[in-house]
Amino acid sequence: MAEIGKKTVLDSGWIAARSTEVGYCGVELTTTNPPSIGADSPWMEAVVPGTVLATLVKNKAIPDPFYGLENETITDIADSGRDYYTFWFFTKFQCKRLVNQYVHLNFRAINYSAEVYVNGHKTVLPKGMFRRHTLDVTDILHPEGSNLLAVTVHPPDHPGSIPPSGGQGGDHEIGKDVAAQYVEGWDWICPIRDRNTGIWDEVSISVTGPGKIIDPHLVSTFFDDYERVYLHVTTELENKSTWVTECSLNVQVTAELEGDICLVEHLQTEKVSVPAQGRIQHTFTPLYFYKPELWWPNGMGKQTLYNVSITIDVKDIGESDSWTQPFGFRKIESDIDSGTGGRLFKVNGEPIFIRGGNWILSDGLLRLSKERYRTDIKFHADMNMNMIRCWGGGLAERPEFYHFCDIYGLLVWQEFWITGDVDGRGVPVSNPNGPLDHDLFLLCARDTVKLLRNHPSLALWVGGNEQVPPKDINAALEHDLRLHPLFNTQMLEHSSESDQDPSLYLDGTRVYIKGSLWDGFADGKGNFTDGPYEIQYPESFFRDDFYKFGFNPEIGSVGMPVANTIRATMPREGWEIPLFKKHSDGYVEEVPNRIWDYHKYIPYSKPGKVHDQILMYGTPNDLDDFCLKAQLVNYIQYRALYEGWSSRMWTKYTGLLIWKNQNPWTGLRGQFYDHLLDQTAGFYGCRCAAEPVHVQLNLVSYFVEVVNTSSKELSGLAIEASVWDLDGNCPYNKVFEKFTVPAKKVVQISEFKYPKSENRKPVYFLLLQLYNVPDKVISRNFYWLCLSGGDYTLLEPYKKKQIPLKITSKAVITKGSNYELEINVQNMSRKSSFRTYPDGNFLEDEIKHRPGLLQRFVSRHVSTKANHGVNVVEVSGSDSGVAFFLRFSVIDSLKQEQSTEGQDTRILPVHYSDNYFSLVPGESLSFSISFGAPPGAKPQVILHGWNYPDGFTVFDSNK
Repeated sequence: MAEIGKKTVLDSGWIAARSTEVGYCGVELTTTNPPSIGADSPWMEAVVPGTVLATLVKNKAIPDPFYGLENETITDIADSGRDYYTFWFFTKFQCKRLVNQYVHLNFRAINYSAEVYVNGHKTVLPKGMFRRHTLDVTDILHPEGSNLLAVTVHPPDHPGSIPPSGGQGGDHEIGKDVAAQYVEGWDWICPIRDRNTGIWDEVSISVTGPGKIIDPHLVSTFFDDYERVYLHVTTELENKSTWVTECSLNVQVTAELEGDICLVEHLQTEKVSVPAQGRIQHTFTPLYFYKPELWWPNGMGKQTLYNVSITIDVKDIGESDSWTQPFGFRKIESDIDSGTGGRLFKVNGEPIFIRGGNWILSDGLLRLSKERYRTDIKFHADMNMNMIRCWGGGLAERPEFYHFCDIYGLLVWQEFWITGDVDGRGVPVSNPNGPLDHDLFLLCARDTVKLLRNHPSLALWVGGNEQVPPKDINAALEHDLRLHPLFNTQMLEHSSESDQDPSLYLDGTRVYIKGSLWDGFADGKGNFTDGPYEIQYPESFFRDDFYKFGFNPEIGSVGMPVANTIRATMPREGWEIPLFKKHSDGYVEEVPNRIWDYHKYIPYSKPGKVHDQILMYGTPNDLDDFCLKAQLVNYIQYRALYEGWSSRMWTKYTGLLIWKNQNPWTGLRGQFYDHLLDQTAGFYGCRCAAEPVHVQLNLVSYFVEVVNTSSKELSGLAIEASVWDLDGNCPYNKVFEKFTVPAKKVVQISEFKYPKSENRKPVYFLLLQLYNVPDKVISRNFYWLCLSGGDYTLLEPYKKKQIPLKITSKAVITKGSNYELEINVQNMSRKSSFRTYPDGNFLEDEIKHRPGLLQRFVSRHVSTKANHGVNVVEVSGSDSGVAFFLRFSVIDSLKQEQSTEGQDTRILPVHYSDNYFSLVPGESLSFSISFGAPPGAKPQVILHGWNYPDGFTVFDSNK
């Protein structure tokens, strides 16, 4: 028997079959002829939640559409017709109930329409990808045995076709439906052949008594500088019985103290009467809190969440239903900044400089999972981002996505399902009036608001991507999502709605903006002033004329993954690196192989504008060399992008969102981590540049700057800038002491003058360290730089440098196969004119070390020893210098021993506190690494580097 108010998720035991291959109707399938998997049966194991294509891939009925060119071999719905991707889904479930209990079958989303059969009874589910469906199945259950459930799911009404030229959204027919628009293909993804047909979100069974709680709305209001806070709660109540119910409605707010121990912050009970088989709306008397812990975005404070529970007790029956929601007390404001013209966000009264990125969805076949969402969102927090934009051609993201944004502090910009290419422009020109059924669009929009509005991470609603909804839809959304006077900073005079409880609004707490290029974004007028989307010179991001407007919602660049990802996702012909075709003007064009082109590779050159940034490191000789050099460029590109924007915080810019953070398939552009969940170096360049307090070099002025996005003034600071050449010497060392950086300000400290010195080197390393004297390093930033007009080819012979390292590691294994490692890496080469900060005092070490000629030819030796659980690896080397561009990875040693060509032996995902790092002589850094190992795996942590191309093991679970 299901517990009152709790849902039982039906996410296993499903089977599926193509409807044209099933010889029974839904009534027969759920009564006399239940299906099963067999040798001659069309039925197969199904992916629910998921799509038809996900089910076919799971059963190897089609090749993996994300591998190589296999998607080209899969039948497209435009060629097969809709019946080809119309599928039956079937499962069994048990659910006992007592007298005065009611059972509901819930579908959180289906694409696009369906008929549902339960024990021979049919219900037609209406159209729309973004709406919930709840069916009362109380009277048709078999309470003492199995219940049979069959669902036939139909594709979108207008799946469209794919023109030979491809394009944004195919022929745009999908825009006539209320569905995700990316499925006909875009410049970053191939077409999805079934257009995401399926039961793509959660299916559940829930049991209640006569009184049922529906879509509570939680709103917090703040007074007296956030000391006095009120929680407003309105909920809809339904009476399932044929008599009037007298109910006690309870709301309880608890705070988790430690483990399972909770502190009850508030408990309130109110009486309510609900008419027979009727619905009412009940608003509680506001709950008062004094100085509660607030919820803050990533980098601004803690993400404190309280647990709000609502229960309803029916007289003479007892508890009838319950509802719970983690809730954060926070206020978000959003206006156009008068100084920059950009949209300015404030959280709890504090301005927040937005550094985030665009999000499509985690998987193009909608194989969505809580575990994947956790990794995705934690990755964004690890990059020090504070906002994610859910792009309008994708999904209204799921509650699990928002749950982890709540936990990790990522503000969310959620768009509705309008995109300019599919709703008013493109080739062929698309329908400017949006979907055919405007009422359906609004129904889905309102239902989405109710589904997501209680999440503190949700920051704003936007009508569409690079387009606004049709006038009637936009007018309805502007009305439905208008701000309550308590949240409307523009409402200076008393409003007739001022006394209305804010929880009575559909939302009322966060702004609605009609489109991504309006009202403080880009030029604010709807012109196409976002972008650019290609490789740039790193210094360009710092120039006055690079971007004119205050908030850029989309700026994109490269995103090549590591070589192992290419081998894992492409056959051998896809391992060929681009051809470098030199033009008459000296610029080089990269010509990728056909598979890279299909996977939307974006080159590292822009002929006529940007010289090839990979060739700056020398012509790559194979896939590993190409991808390694691409990671160097990735790191520089994204660090410079964020640093260039940060250097003009508030004076020119209020924020930016990178296009895009990840790919929902095995794409080769615009990503910080690939679809297999391995991070690129751009991930760590972003992480570095977006830290809350950051020391950086302005690549145009060559001034050292400190960016303070925190709410605290920082005083007693010092910066050490040290230059290291390719011979291991430190020809420049400068300390800037005793300065202050105000809260939310950028301060120029001093010019970095080494490039103007007489004996400057053409290629050199720069280490910037910001100290909070006498405490610790609070920001560290490492650059590799070349003189103006130069290149980095001198780094190629630097690979032969034998830099000695010492690595210590200690591992803790939790919950069976979860690994937590602490690793310290030290550059053991001797120091030359290197300053450090022990106990707040500067010391200078003038030890010079120049190994003899014979020593330079001593072969590399790695020794390993363990002591009291601490593993020590020593890598011999005779050279002094920077250990350059080191990178951890985790592999399964058992797979490695048995691997075949192209087999992926990595363990993914892995969370690293940092990666793609460099160490100057004498320097050591500590890292934390965490991952879950698959059953039976034997993890090894490998360290590769520019000076260590073959890599070596620094942790082995076998030892």
